[in-house]
Amino acid sequence: GDSLVKDYVSELWDYTHVSVTQNSLQELKEIWDKWNDETKQLFYFNYGDLTYLLDVKVDERLFRAIAQYWNPAYSCFTFGKVDLVPTVEEYTALLHCPRLQVDKAYSKAAIKQKGECKCIPWKNLRDLILAHPDGKKKVDVFALSIYGLLIFPRALGHMDEAVSDLFDWLGKGVTPVPTILAETFRSLNACR
Repeated sequence: GDSLVKDYVSELWDYTHVSVTQNSLQELKEIWDKWNDETKQLFYFNYGDLTYLLDVKVDERLFRAIAQYWNPAYSCFTFGKVDLVPTVEEYTALLHCPRLQVDKAYSKAAIKQKGECKCIPWKNLRDLILAHPDGKKKVDVFALSIYGLLIFPRALGHMDEAVSDLFDWLGKGVTPVPTILAETFRSLNACR
């Protein structure tokens, strides 16, 4: 590839240890299924088809196989002498990211220390989704939960406080795609 040093040949590990652990998304799916069409349309209008991520199955074997080709020195996948890197445009299409409009509907008071990070327990977010009288705020917290539990997971059953900060930026018209792409690179580097 054009970013590789002449005569560079990747020295891939014979075995790459990858641990794939995911939050349970069952409650989020159940909440989505119970919403009426009007609430779902409000969600689609503000967040696009983000809910399709709830049904994406992570193939651990495929992930392990592709992680072997991740080259942390160049932040790209290296296949022999060819290097490939996902682009912001490709991630935007993959994530179905529209313009985002958010309102802050969650409380910083719910933040708890979880290991090395400050987190909001999923149960607090779930209770807010189920009980909030404002439909717009309900869908905002639902979207925040998808970002915190699925796109940027940190601690099982909890959402990292940093995700709520990113979510605040989304309301200012900032796209989450570069952040998601950077998190992908960070995760792949951790595998190598």
